[in-house]
Amino acid sequence: MILPIVAYGAPVLKKKATDITKDYPKLDVLIENMFETMYNAYGVGLAAPQVALPIRMFIIDTTPFSDDEDLTEDEQKQLDGFKRVFINAQITNEEGEEWAFNEGCLSIPDVREDVFRKPKITIEYLDENFEVHTETFDGLVARVIQHEYDHIEGILFTDKLSSLKKRIIKGRLSNISKGKIKVDYKMRFPDQKKRR
Repeated sequence: MILPIVAYGAPVLKKKATDITKDYPKLDVLIENMFETMYNAYGVGLAAPQVALPIRMFIIDTTPFSDDEDLTEDEQKQLDGFKRVFINAQITNEEGEEWAFNEGCLSIPDVREDVFRKPKITIEYLDENFEVHTETFDGLVARVIQHEYDHIEGILFTDKLSSLKKRIIKGRLSNISKGKIKVDYKMRFPDQKKRR
């Protein structure tokens, strides 16, 4: 089932999410629905707060990035078929020199900006079977994880922009929160209830 993605301005996007336990109701259905929602919106990652659930879970499938001809063969291989569920994740280490990459977000359609992040991370998480993992990732995989991880921390990529960039896109962000935008996927806007 395709879920509505909550738009910029929704309080759930600014809230630090909480851990869940193995007995979280219908977790397998939620994970399936989140993947369906993400693919429908042509995303490579989706966090539970983006579907209005303040829980520490996000999903990733970086396969669409593997077609990028600007990437090396090794980078393409790393991205192809990288599909994971991250539950109760904690980034324990970030290292290296920050690098810029043009990021977007399904909750902030039609806004893309360069965001600086460290290239290498170590993360502890549970998978969909609640098995514990500690792994180190780098490059674009690390970046997608960092972006989705920020969501469960109540941080949006726009929070990482300079104050000048924030002022420049302020009007566009306001329009998104009011639903004054055309999108090809199902969304829920913070001000929608007031208008009906």
